[in-house]
Amino acid sequence: MSQIYDISLTGIAGDNRTLNDYRGKVLLVVNTASKCGFTPQYQALESLYRKYQSQGLEILGFPCNQFGAQEQGSEAEIAQFCELNFGVSFPLFSKIDVNGDQAHPLFVHLKKAAPGVLGSQSIKWNFTKFLIGRDGKVRDRFAPTTDPAKLEKDIEALLAEKTN
Repeated sequence: MSQIYDISLTGIAGDNRTLNDYRGKVLLVVNTASKCGFTPQYQALESLYRKYQSQGLEILGFPCNQFGAQEQGSEAEIAQFCELNFGVSFPLFSKIDVNGDQAHPLFVHLKKAAPGVLGSQSIKWNFTKFLIGRDGKVRDRFAPTTDPAKLEKDIEALLAEKTN
């Protein structure tokens, strides 16, 4: 894969996309789940999205059922849950794997570009977050326990950067 923007995605409604749709934006990519102790982070993610979307932030949510079977619903059920319970308006995508042989190419790329503790490339749990600059480079990885509101200064710094 020559660059992150070549990666194909499937929206939660089944539509085909690529990360090229988000070229020039600051991206916060999160693997999510509806029945996780961190699920309330959807609210903080939505707050960040509403505050910074007009400045170029896109939050991309990727439901994943690999951790404690905490995302068993269909795409339609996931979308409905997120909208009804947290008012999620940022883009959600089809359910994916983030670890193992079937890991989505986006997460293979993210884990390689921003390894976890002690260089680990596996995702430890739901709501692991990756921050990507307008240039498509992965800038940081944040643990599931990191409150999205704590990313605000990092997001603001990336939004202030100019692209070439």
